[in-house]
Amino acid sequence: GRRRCREKETSRTETKHVGRGRTRKRKREEQAMKITVVWARSGKEAVPGGLEVKDGGTVDDLMVAMETKSREGKMATRRKVKLHPERQRFSLPPEQGKKRGEPLKNGKKLSDYGIKTGSVLCFKDLGPQIGYATVFFWEYFGPLAVYPIFYFLQEYIYSQWTPEVTKHPAQTYALVYWSIHYAKRILETFFVHQFSHGTMPIFNLFKNCTYYWGFAAFVSYFINHPLYTPVSPLKMYLGFGLGALCQVSNLYCHLILASLRAKGSKEYLIPRGFLFNICTCANYTAEIYGWLGFNIATQSVAGYLFMFAGAYQMTLWAIAKHKRLRRLYDGKDGREKYPKRFIVIPPFI
Repeated sequence: GRRRCREKETSRTETKHVGRGRTRKRKREEQAMKITVVWARSGKEAVPGGLEVKDGGTVDDLMVAMETKSREGKMATRRKVKLHPERQRFSLPPEQGKKRGEPLKNGKKLSDYGIKTGSVLCFKDLGPQIGYATVFFWEYFGPLAVYPIFYFLQEYIYSQWTPEVTKHPAQTYALVYWSIHYAKRILETFFVHQFSHGTMPIFNLFKNCTYYWGFAAFVSYFINHPLYTPVSPLKMYLGFGLGALCQVSNLYCHLILASLRAKGSKEYLIPRGFLFNICTCANYTAEIYGWLGFNIATQSVAGYLFMFAGAYQMTLWAIAKHKRLRRLYDGKDGREKYPKRFIVIPPFI
């Protein structure tokens, strides 16, 4: 009789636990937010029925839910793709008069953006991704390998070459400068730089390599040509002296930027010290003036075109960064006010 009583009590206890478990599950389901997701470009629904994310969830939870839907094939698209978090970008619907809405940042709570049940988010598939360090290595390895070909194999490349042709010191110093610059960049990629994003679209690998490898061949072809006419020794030494100084300054600027953030942090902070007290993007400043020194010493149209192309792109990046820092540090509500500085090319910009 006692045994039967114990069995009945055990059965009742188990029934209670099961009942409580179901109740908790229902509560969790009730607490889940249902968010409508539309394609950023077309505005059409991207996930039929929307995404469910727990109340108080983060942007990372949203991305995991999106990845799960894509793996299950529940996306409104003919192509079956696995949307890893690295290739996802969510943003708020654009405000009136604007083309894009505010992008959602990893780690932030959805409530920080005012997102709740019934909210609509725009989604963009960023496509296949590749690591920043991988792209940087290959785009810098190319110039390091391509440039010396025209220096060491003149007799096989140029029809104007004769045994009497001798290499000018400017050509040799240019090879050394070029090689040190790109070797430095590769070492910085692996040992100095901290990337705010882990990946980029794989298309950038081909685009960046085309730019760097192509310009390396273009510049090297003319500087190492048998008919190349060097500048005066004074101009050459002044140019390479300026370039060397800027290379060291560029490295020091990168070390300052690397020490700016705590490991894993993606916060935008005001860089200080050295050339950063003058320019927002002092690392670009040193880079641009370094190539100016190289071109003073070598005097080639190809070299100047390479410098202007790079300076143009770096100026665009610098202007965007300067605007972002001024917006974040506007001096309101107790926030620090961003100091007055040149953007990238003093005394002009």
